[in-house]
Amino acid sequence: MILLDVVMPDQSGVAGIPALREAHPNARILVLSMEDNPGYVRQALAAGASGYVLKEAVDTEVVRAIREVAQGGRYLQPELGARLVDSPPRRSTKSGPLSDREREVLRLIALGYTNPEIAEKLVISVRTAETHRANIMQKLGLESRAEAVHYAIAEGLLDSIPGAP
Repeated sequence: MILLDVVMPDQSGVAGIPALREAHPNARILVLSMEDNPGYVRQALAAGASGYVLKEAVDTEVVRAIREVAQGGRYLQPELGARLVDSPPRRSTKSGPLSDREREVLRLIALGYTNPEIAEKLVISVRTAETHRANIMQKLGLESRAEAVHYAIAEGLLDSIPGAP
């Protein structure tokens, strides 16, 4: 039985699930996280997790989830199931409305780069970086940097990208 969080210091916990499944094929993986983003939940289950429960859940629910997953079942905290139903998957940025350059800018935004730093890294003007940021936010319907970070993580833009800073 492996308990895993999706927010890890070096990489997304979701990105580590396939490697854990390969190294420990008989292990059951339960995600125990503070992150209630439906994108994370979908990604974790698609990557091979057998269940997902929030850290804020009462102790009895966490124990129920551990038992269910350990016995070979699947477990999804009921509130998360409702959120998944109420929040259909977003179109992936890999085939969605963002250009390749906008995906690069979104990734750098999510990594904490400022507009001048993005401009320097991509060899564009600061004004162009600002325009890309505004277009990304408008196209994806995002209102804050935090939402952009969550979107980038949920879409896998920060997972194992060659040459990542």
